[in-house]
Amino acid sequence: MRTARMLATAALAGAALLGLAAPAALADTPSPSASSSEEAGPTEAGTTFRTAARFLPGQQATAQAATGDYLYWVFPADTGERPTVKATVTLPDAALRHGPATWRIDVYDGLRRRQPCMYGMQSRTAAKEAATVELACVLRPVRTSADAWADDPLPGSYYVRLTTGDLPDEDLGQPFTARIGTDIVDKGGAYATDGSLAAPLVPGATTADQAKADEDAGRKTAVEAAAPEDGWSSGWWSDRWIWTLAGGVLAALAGIGGYALTRGTGRPSRVPPAV
Repeated sequence: MRTARMLATAALAGAALLGLAAPAALADTPSPSASSSEEAGPTEAGTTFRTAARFLPGQQATAQAATGDYLYWVFPADTGERPTVKATVTLPDAALRHGPATWRIDVYDGLRRRQPCMYGMQSRTAAKEAATVELACVLRPVRTSADAWADDPLPGSYYVRLTTGDLPDEDLGQPFTARIGTDIVDKGGAYATDGSLAAPLVPGATTADQAKADEDAGRKTAVEAAAPEDGWSSGWWSDRWIWTLAGGVLAALAGIGGYALTRGTGRPSRVPPAV
């Protein structure tokens, strides 16, 4: 009896520890797309949303431009991912500059809605003597769907815009170099919601009939062309299914363990059979 109780108690303790430790271990699992794209990104940037240069998470996009230009890039972000956009600006020679300048990155989703940063130095003022300035923006995790009135991040294309302002007029037009990259953290089902979009929010997304026509003609659809390396997720699957199943198994084990601890050994031997 004592052995059975010890085994049941150990099973319950192990199951409880597994249930508590596993979500924490997987909470910030890096996405494969964040480390699989080792090749260099584009070496030019667009000057509008329509001409934004595309790069993938894990790549480094670079561009050379003149101070005062607006530079645009675009990258894909899928369900459950939390992107971190980082920018490094190599400033003109300090001897040529006349004062400090403020640099800023802004991120917009596929509907061109500006997405706020959870944290990070999105805007920074570089002193006249500074050689570089570094910026960062950690976005909210991408959800499968959202209410029409909400501005929650959704799967699709995300635009990065680099601008400068609050600088002396004499410094406009001076050359600088920018480097942009995006790191992805997979947050899994912690931010999953019911439902999903009919298609990711990408430029040029069309109706299902037009997409079928493009597929029959052997052409890539706009959604396919803007997809991450491993394609868009279907939206119905998340690791919440795993935790739901694990919760059912743990509940069953708890029931079995509770029964084993409380059922006893049957009729006591000291009680006469006729009683």
